Amino acid sequence: MVRTMRRLVAVLAGGLAAAVLSLGSAGTATAAPKTPPAGVEITGHGLAEPLRLRAEAQPAHVVAVIDQVNFLGRTGQPKGPKAADLGPKYTVVVFAGDVPKQTYDLYPKAVGGPRVFRPAKQPDARKTAAGWFLGRLSMSETLRTAGVPLERQFDTVSGGVGGGERVIPEDALNPAKDLDEALGELQRLMLLNVAVVLVITSGLAGIALLVRRRTR
Repeated sequence: MVRTMRRLVAVLAGGLAAAVLSLGSAGTATAAPKTPPAGVEITGHGLAEPLRLRAEAQPAHVVAVIDQVNFLGRTGQPKGPKAADLGPKYTVVVFAGDVPKQTYDLYPKAVGGPRVFRPAKQPDARKTAAGWFLGRLSMSETLRTAGVPLERQFDTVSGGVGGGERVIPEDALNPAKDLDEALGELQRLMLLNVAVVLVITSGLAGIALLVRRRTR
C-alpha cells in the first residue's frame, strides 16, 4: 500500500512538473495579450456627475457592480413594471479599459423587487435583444456602497460589498415576546379543546337521557 501511494505521488509530481515546464516554454514563445482593466460608470438620480470606478483603485466595488448584471440571460421579459412603480433609475456602463462595452438600466427601488433593463443598443454594437430582468436583492446596497446616494436597507443583504449576511433589526428579535405569544396561543387552544369536549359530552348526555325516557 505504501509503495503504491509513493508511486502515485511520483506520477502526480512528474505531471505537475511537465505542466509547469510547458507553460514556461509557451510563455517565452508568445506573450499573451494583456486584458484591459475593467471599470464601471454610474449615472442617475441624485448623482450630479457620473460616478466612475476602476478596477485598479476600487476592485471590490467594480466586481460587485458588474455582478449585478453579469448573470442575465439572452432574452428577458418584453415588458417591465409601470413607470410609476420603477423608482429611481441608474444607468451602469461597463468598460474594458477606456472602451465602453455594455450598458444597463438598474432600478433598485422598483415595486416587487429590483429590476434590470438591458437596451438593445449597446456601446460595442453587439447584437442583443432588449429585455427586462429581475435584479439581485443586494442591488440597492451594492450601489450605495459604491457611492450612489441611496438610503441603507437593513432588510436586504449587507456586510461587505454586495454580499454578506442578512441584517434583521434588533427590535424584531424578542424571544420573550415570542414565548409569551406562543404560550398564549397554546392556552387558548387548550381552552377551546376543553369547550369542545364539554359540548360533545353534554350533547351525548342529553341524547342518552332522551333515549332512556322513550324506552320506558
